[in-house]
Amino acid sequence: MAKKKSGSAIVYSTDPGFKISEETELNQNVVASEQQPLVFLETKHRAGKAVTVVQRIEAAEGDLEAISRKLKVLCGTGGSAKDGEIIIQGDHRDKILQWLQKAGYTRAKKK
Repeated sequence: MAKKKSGSAIVYSTDPGFKISEETELNQNVVASEQQPLVFLETKHRAGKAVTVVQRIEAAEGDLEAISRKLKVLCGTGGSAKDGEIIIQGDHRDKILQWLQKAGYTRAKKK
């Protein structure tokens, strides 16, 4: 039978003033205009096929999926969002960069 993971990794503390603090939502405080997303083309480990990768977007996993879905519809291709980056099939750097700037990511860069 699989063990359930507890919410905290701390089991015991000798500090009498120690309190377990709840993790706050880390990504909610980051404003889109302060982020610097990076859009670039990659062909490694993909049998020579090009994909457009978007990195450095700090958002919750559900929000990252929503952004990925919008970009896939915009480009008319497939893709995914995992490990904090969005992968879109094909070379769509210019379209994605324009969409990000309209969405408030004014400091987005193309590499």
